[in-house]
Amino acid sequence: MKEQRKVLFLIVIAALGYFVDIYDLVLFGVVKAESLATIMPDASPELRASTGKFLFNVQMFGMLLGGLIWGMLGDKKGRLKVLFGSILLYSVANIANAFVTDIPSYTVIRFIAGIGLAGELGAGITLISELMPKETRGYGTMIVVTFGALGAVAASLIGAEGQVVGAYITQLSGWSPANWQVVYLIGGAMGLILLFLRVGALESGFFQQMNNDTSIQKGQLKLIFGQRANFIKYLHCISIGIPIWYTVGLLIMNSADNFGPWLGVYDISNGKAVMYCYLGLSAGDLLAGFLSQWLKSRKKVVRIYLLFSLICTVVFLAGMHQLNISESTYYLLCFLLGAGTGYWAIFVTIAAEQFGTNIRSTAANTIPNFVRGSVNLIVLLFSILVSFQINDGVSAMIVGFIFIGLALYSLSQLKETFGKDLNYFEVS
Repeated sequence: MKEQRKVLFLIVIAALGYFVDIYDLVLFGVVKAESLATIMPDASPELRASTGKFLFNVQMFGMLLGGLIWGMLGDKKGRLKVLFGSILLYSVANIANAFVTDIPSYTVIRFIAGIGLAGELGAGITLISELMPKETRGYGTMIVVTFGALGAVAASLIGAEGQVVGAYITQLSGWSPANWQVVYLIGGAMGLILLFLRVGALESGFFQQMNNDTSIQKGQLKLIFGQRANFIKYLHCISIGIPIWYTVGLLIMNSADNFGPWLGVYDISNGKAVMYCYLGLSAGDLLAGFLSQWLKSRKKVVRIYLLFSLICTVVFLAGMHQLNISESTYYLLCFLLGAGTGYWAIFVTIAAEQFGTNIRSTAANTIPNFVRGSVNLIVLLFSILVSFQINDGVSAMIVGFIFIGLALYSLSQLKETFGKDLNYFEVS
């Protein structure tokens, strides 16, 4: 009973950690325009926009690198250390971000934040997968991602109302921070407060057992990239997650510039679009977790969600075009698109369940971050199609068909992992 309470406590910590993780991941998109207007007051709008894209790409590169670093550390040094180390790093980076005054500093700190953001989810999912009974571990990962996704909602709301806290800071210290500075400080403070809860958290028993055996290779990339079967399985895991960031990174985050105007709605806020999308994602993850337990299958649920995403994408890009929809209808579509991406928890769980204990943390950390990094490929392909005078809607639909089709194929190639015993090792 005492150990069950500790597992529940760990789920709470992982959920709160992922909440702050998503808050910071989305936060930059919410406040980048405001922050760059302060740091680059004399720059043209085009230069600020290109600088914002550059900073986002730097952050994403940090996440790709961080996924490798934290993943290998999780297999070599322990899942718990990675969980709290990543939270500490991105929390400190958030606080530092509130005090940047030039682009070089902003670049370095977003890179460091990206590294920090890469470790929390994979470590948390790995821990929960290894500590909970195999028949019910899906509930644990469901709770983490369902609650964590609400961090995007918090980022959108706080990003719009940070001046309320700013006034309180001014009253206490005499310093008058800008709205974007306050929002970064809140993110950092939430992470540091979370670290005080770490006392009594459990390390994975599977890891402890493995750590006592010096003959086992731990966190070796060659166990994935040097073995054909594991490498193909790894690529299939990445493929099934890419449609999530096709929706979030292309359709939702480009609402104001591309897809709002495509649907004839010109006053769309990217922040609100992201908020409604993540509300849908959170609701979708909650439903997906219960469906997975009821159907006793991960693959069936992912297939349902991919097909639903395909339908929503067609409705969004083709069905609603030239219908003069309202702003509220647009945000409803964002919610539905987000709900279609609500298999994120199951996707990360599948990634963790596909590999042995000695490489599980590496897989669970790197696969989601390669999926996040795929947004650059998605946007590049979209831009190439647009450059051939194909309109935004058709270009986005072609990209969607490609990646959703690849995901359905990859899903068919993976083995079902519901109820799989995870206490085993990969050997070279």
